[in-house]
Amino acid sequence: MHNRRNFLKTGIVFCGCCLLDQAQAQQGPAKLPVMVSGKRVKTIDVHAHCHFREAGALLGAEAQAIQVPTVVNGAQEAFIEIDKRLAAMDSQAVDMEVLSINPFWYGRDRDLAAQIVKIQNEKLAELCASKPDRFAAFASLTLQAPDLAVQELETAVKKQNLKGAAIGGMVNGVEFADPKFHPVWAKAEELGVPLFIHPQGVAELGKRLSGNGWLGNTIGNPLETTIALSHLIFEGTLDKFPGLKVIAAHGGGYLPSYADRSDHACMVGPRGATPTSSSRRSRASTSSSSTSIR
Repeated sequence: MHNRRNFLKTGIVFCGCCLLDQAQAQQGPAKLPVMVSGKRVKTIDVHAHCHFREAGALLGAEAQAIQVPTVVNGAQEAFIEIDKRLAAMDSQAVDMEVLSINPFWYGRDRDLAAQIVKIQNEKLAELCASKPDRFAAFASLTLQAPDLAVQELETAVKKQNLKGAAIGGMVNGVEFADPKFHPVWAKAEELGVPLFIHPQGVAELGKRLSGNGWLGNTIGNPLETTIALSHLIFEGTLDKFPGLKVIAAHGGGYLPSYADRSDHACMVGPRGATPTSSSRRSRASTSSSSTSIR
């Protein structure tokens, strides 16, 4: 493999936080409709989080800390009040948000996790149906139980009109390249819907990333995205599922800017970095947090 940039062309989308804010800061106050060269452009934010109290209620006293973390300013806004969320979207010139919920249920038992996911997908579908021109959503999945996740994904897409699924960066220490997850990736490929990888940080680096700067988020999150994508590449998962669509949050980690180093590892350390055909193939494109989805 001489050029991993072939990987960075069509199929995977790298979704970066705050890129839209930076662009708007350069252009002045944002407003709808957005026009480019005199043409109306629809702006879609695919990295928009939310929570539902009904799902949190299943966790009892734990819900507050999980759904409204004190480390995040404005965390309460994840509980969507439609008028307020629409006003915020209008102020940022966002036509549509694709909502998702960061997984907090992977460590729960199968039945409890399934209840959480069922409630969340039902509530997401309900919210989107109330404002279909402004909201779409990625389903939640009980990914620690792949057989159940396959059923949830099919129901979400075929019956609830959800646009794919939001997943973490791994599941209880198991990387997405593990064959146990293959049925889920196969179902996503069959349905033609994307998987939105949103990292949860790297727990092993907790001590080093502590202190000022919220490094667990600013460094830990893109690092986990990088690790997750790299395993999918090097373990051959993307070869096995060539039609799989992936959106990688937090800018795709540092993978987009580190392509040459990944190439180099395959050349100087072949025993530990065997190239795969997905590394050579046209599979990805870079993007900001506003992109198109159908």
